[in-house]
Amino acid sequence: MPRPPLASWGQLPAVPAAHERWLSDRAAPLPAVAGSVLAYGNGRSYGDVGLNSGATLLHTRGMDRFIAFDEATGVLTCEAGVLLAEILDVFVPRGWFLPVTPGTRFVTVGGAIANDVHSKNHHRAGSFGGHVRRFELLRSDGSRRVCAPGENAEWFAATIGGLGLTGLITWVELSLKPISGVGITVASTRFTGLDEFFAVNTEAEARHEYTVAWIDCLAPTVRGIFMAGDHSAGQGQAAAARKALNFPLTPPFSLVNGLTLRAFNQAYYNRPVPAMSVVHYAPFFYPLDGILHWNRLYGRQGFYQYQFVLPMAARAALADVLRSISTSGQGSFLAVLKTFGDLSSPGLLSFPMPGVTLALDFPNRGAPTRALFDRLDAIVGEAGGRLYPAKDARMSGEFFRRSYPRLNEFLPFVDAKFSSDFARRVLL
Repeated sequence: MPRPPLASWGQLPAVPAAHERWLSDRAAPLPAVAGSVLAYGNGRSYGDVGLNSGATLLHTRGMDRFIAFDEATGVLTCEAGVLLAEILDVFVPRGWFLPVTPGTRFVTVGGAIANDVHSKNHHRAGSFGGHVRRFELLRSDGSRRVCAPGENAEWFAATIGGLGLTGLITWVELSLKPISGVGITVASTRFTGLDEFFAVNTEAEARHEYTVAWIDCLAPTVRGIFMAGDHSAGQGQAAAARKALNFPLTPPFSLVNGLTLRAFNQAYYNRPVPAMSVVHYAPFFYPLDGILHWNRLYGRQGFYQYQFVLPMAARAALADVLRSISTSGQGSFLAVLKTFGDLSSPGLLSFPMPGVTLALDFPNRGAPTRALFDRLDAIVGEAGGRLYPAKDARMSGEFFRRSYPRLNEFLPFVDAKFSSDFARRVLL
């Protein structure tokens, strides 16, 4: 029986079936196959950066072993197919946490490096790649390179944020951080208007490790809830760590629409928000992980995530973006607004840069959604901003090449055997 077409996490129209090879031995050579290959972790990229139409995907989840851990320093050595969730399950009870974690824990370490993921603590910790000490890179010519800031440094910089195009990461050495407990002390504040957001954010970043805001992107006037958090010895809400629910099926149409969005946003903004609380770390960092297969909510046509960053000097363009979204009537029930600090990302193609970033989900309505994105692209591009490749499924090659100024430094490190739908879309 032929393999069904493969879709991204955004459930957008699927690509032709790919050949698949499952890897389990980090010491083994790459499989000999015709055509291009691409490492595939746990399939949590929203767009096509993890897809390789009609070619070969190298499944890395079989490379899921812990190799070594130094209890004194918190340095973990593991294979690239280990999930962040597996690290948390083993090491949080021992008093250690990920130095940087994205909005889902169901991504592999290799995927976190390839996309140089970021978190709510970028103003203090930078991106994920800044905490990677070294890794092994296996190339299609059979060569193996140990890459670190002081060893094969140019390969290290090309591979972090390199979208899986420089070869296969086999193992990784990563620094974990000590924590006092599983709880997060959260201070929450409602705000109205972007000026108030930036004022609250500036004060919070000086005092707290984690900062993030939810905004109502459909409201005529920007409003939202700002949350600042710090690790706590408290246990948080015990129910927060319960077994995840499961969304069991994909409906024929999106359950996220103008009516449900406005109702959700109204209810979420007006819900009781304690000024201070202690919660388990899971709902604070991973609110959507509590519903398995939540992407099915968007129906058979799927959804796009649109995440951009603007230089702080051009933050006025953020208001233009939000006006365009509100006017369009399209929007997101989980619109995440935060700022990136001045810590430089180590990768040549890393997404974070100093500024303000907004991430939103949009049900795929076809031409109207694509037209909205074209308007947003024009605003973001004019302001000197860029889009996040891990979340993208449609930006033009011209926009990508213009917004990533170190692309020409990166290209010589691309392995001729490795490719993806994203790479063919924006690089060819």
